[in-house]
Amino acid sequence: MSATSIRLFIDAPLGDNTELPLEAAQSHYLGNVMRLQQGDTLRLFNGVAGEWQAEVAQISRKQAVLTVRHQTRTPEPEPDCWLCFALLKRQKTDLVVEKATELGASVIQPVITARTQADHVNLERLRAIAVEAAEQCERLVVPEIRAPLPLHKLMASWPQRRLYVADERRTAPVLAPAPGAAQPSALLVGPEGGFTDAELEGIATAPIVSRVSLGRRILRAETAAIAGLALLLASHS
Repeated sequence: MSATSIRLFIDAPLGDNTELPLEAAQSHYLGNVMRLQQGDTLRLFNGVAGEWQAEVAQISRKQAVLTVRHQTRTPEPEPDCWLCFALLKRQKTDLVVEKATELGASVIQPVITARTQADHVNLERLRAIAVEAAEQCERLVVPEIRAPLPLHKLMASWPQRRLYVADERRTAPVLAPAPGAAQPSALLVGPEGGFTDAELEGIATAPIVSRVSLGRRILRAETAAIAGLALLLASHS
């Protein structure tokens, strides 16, 4: 990997000739893992200002300081697409967050349902997974990772946003939004075993809701979340 291929998410303003002292973890990563030296270059993004090239001004085992040089990519429009999925066990939740970030979800919302097999997450770890995925896949934005919500509370506060609900019973049409229909939307995927009848009744009260199928096969919950999101985001390409 060349120095210029390194991308780093920075929670700070970016602009010409800005000097950025890095926190300890990022300094360690650049100095001890990637072994950058003074004068090496890398790319930075902060989620709002596009992407910028920076140069290592100072670096030691404990502290790195970067100088921002020039913008390499301007901000780009992002699809306004949420992924809401029944919370899974740790490794599967990690996988969904990573792939949803790569695919382009703007918000990732874990949900607690009657058949959910987990009830809490480490939000700091999930955000770190999303940041690393955004750095790797050349994305300019890191999705918002929200704390888990019980399904009934999510539905009680649901906004005017089209909601596609994955129907494991396969009685609905396959998810295929119309080309160019890049309206604010969300995909809701249930747990292994699906939603209960009472939950489906509650979901049906959302302002704009459509039941959809993800194909002939019964998918694992993590596969359904990733495949469904890919289908939904295809309408935004």
